[in-house]
Amino acid sequence: MKYLIGTLLCSTLLFAQTETLVIDAQDFQADDKKGISIFTGNVKIKMGQDKLNADRVDVFFTTDKNNAKIPLKYEATGKADFEIVTKDKHYIGNGDKIIYSPQKEEYTIIGNGFLQEKNDDRKVYGDTIFVNQLNGEAKVKGSENKPVRFILNVERGEDKGTKK
Repeated sequence: MKYLIGTLLCSTLLFAQTETLVIDAQDFQADDKKGISIFTGNVKIKMGQDKLNADRVDVFFTTDKNNAKIPLKYEATGKADFEIVTKDKHYIGNGDKIIYSPQKEEYTIIGNGFLQEKNDDRKVYGDTIFVNQLNGEAKVKGSENKPVRFILNVERGEDKGTKK
């Protein structure tokens, strides 16, 4: 129980200190010495409007000088998908593996990656998709057999030659 409370407490620090983090899973185990908590079986994580779903989510953490648990990384595998809503953007995505590093605000989607920015309906597909929310950096890698694919809706101005 001590591990569960510590994990949930540290997880709440992940997103914001005033919101509630809810984790539903069929199984839970933790190892404080290794700094890991493992949630398996239809895992659903919700924080405000943000959601993460997967077959398994591993939470890696460290302990600060006050013995508080600080999450370093979340790894979601098996039917992993997410939805993130910020002040300006709304993202959905999925992949074989999703890694979130809360202190760096970095997301990495590995294997069959898909990311959609819903506001502008921009979509990207790739083997590896990396996004840093702090600096706006994004990188997408494909392979020879499966290149990176961007899908954008482009508005065209009225063609002057077709006006009557």
